Amino acid sequence: MQPVVAVIDSSEEIAAMLSQALEHEGFGPVVEYTVGFKRGREDLDAFFAEHDPAAVIWDVAIPYEENWAFFREVAASDAGRGRRFLMTTTNKRALESLVGPTVAHEVIGKPYDIEALIERVRGLVEAR
Repeated sequence: MQPVVAVIDSSEEIAAMLSQALEHEGFGPVVEYTVGFKRGREDLDAFFAEHDPAAVIWDVAIPYEENWAFFREVAASDAGRGRRFLMTTTNKRALESLVGPTVAHEVIGKPYDIEALIERVRGLVEAR
């Protein structure tokens, strides 16, 4: 059985690219968009309950303060607590200065090396 990896992003193109790369490497990607959760159109608890991802790639887009606060809520929720997150962002330095120590496994900046990202995901899945 393929380990499930959730891709939560704001960009359909990036989500599709990540999904394809993950599938090629033997993972079972599931995709949802940050805005759907933030605006209540999608149920985060139901998404995590249905898919139970071994790792979550979560993109933190601008505005960083607002999206970081939302991510913190998700990570602290019953559905998110204990999950392994790999955060991506377009401005790693700006997010790290805001974030400081995190509940996330790691923050990587875009553009990222897809092979390196897959290896980080593999490490999260194996650590589960």
